[in-house]
Amino acid sequence: MSLPTQMSLHGFIATAPELNFTSKGTPRLYARIGVEQFRKEVDGSFTKLDSTYHGLVMFDRAAEHAYAQFKVGDEFVASGYVHEYEVERRGRSEIRDQFIVRHIGHDCSRTRYAVDRPSRQVRPGQIPQASPANEPAPLIGL
Repeated sequence: MSLPTQMSLHGFIATAPELNFTSKGTPRLYARIGVEQFRKEVDGSFTKLDSTYHGLVMFDRAAEHAYAQFKVGDEFVASGYVHEYEVERRGRSEIRDQFIVRHIGHDCSRTRYAVDRPSRQVRPGQIPQASPANEPAPLIGL
């Protein structure tokens, strides 16, 4: 059986996320995101290039949750897909793209955070976890 995969994207939130609703009442989050670009040089070093900027869109309850969690400057890792669409601008047709997110989280290699896990019920015959469920997780990252 093949491993199911999705496109992924690493970037940063460039504009304040906006939460609005579709005509059918579905929550929709939109934010401009930046993606850092680097060029590998022949000597093995990397040169930082200008970041590129794109639209990021999420829907449903995940959009509401992300709206409460993400702020300008937050680094993230997301999976989803690219949606291309056409817009009229100054009498000309342009192709634009946006990343439609299915899953998103803060980049743990660049973000300090604590994990707040829900408590889990122990079923009969199950061995409880060694640490208490309410014990705070250690900070990970910088």
